[in-house]
Amino acid sequence: MHTVFLLGTGAFWTAAYALLIRTGLRERTFGMPVVAFATNISWEFMFAFVRPPSGVMHVVNIVWFCFDLAVGYTLVRFGRSEFPYLPARLFLPALAVLLAFAYPGMNYASEQFDAGGGTITAFGSNLAMSGMFLAMLAARRGTRGQSPGIALTKLLGTACASLSMLTDPDPVPRHDSALMYYLYVGCFLLDLAYAGALFAVRRTERAAPVTTRA
Repeated sequence: MHTVFLLGTGAFWTAAYALLIRTGLRERTFGMPVVAFATNISWEFMFAFVRPPSGVMHVVNIVWFCFDLAVGYTLVRFGRSEFPYLPARLFLPALAVLLAFAYPGMNYASEQFDAGGGTITAFGSNLAMSGMFLAMLAARRGTRGQSPGIALTKLLGTACASLSMLTDPDPVPRHDSALMYYLYVGCFLLDLAYAGALFAVRRTERAAPVTTRA
């Protein structure tokens, strides 16, 4: 089962990336919250090139890093319009500063809490990301740049990742600590809340033109 859940993690998260990129290009915006993007691409870079794991996950991390670059393109290309209160000339410098802070923070957290590994930082940043998706939905007051497909593939990808940790036959390192259970459950509940909220907002958006005509 461990291998099945690993494959599910790769398949669902790859689909989530593809949908984020497609939706962002189609709707001329970005679909991943900015801080979540900064921590995510920092993690992918670290565990694709600096401290890569052995086996197929090394390849997967490289592929995901390439997807992150494409998500980053939508952020750079369309991001200014999402921050009308920020002078346009400051958008790219602010993004560069955010990225410069994100990488060492991710590195220090990995060394401090996971002996240089990527498990705790992956799930910790994923928990924060799940909350940020909810916040972005509220801030935009609509589903611009988002879709049910993104919400579902993100939920299923992270759920498979959690289950792959719990079914890992290697007893070292252990992935069943109280902290890890907190992260597994927290990610799932926030992803579920985001999916539910997104579907509810989408239904409201689709019903609005009918209400207007009436």
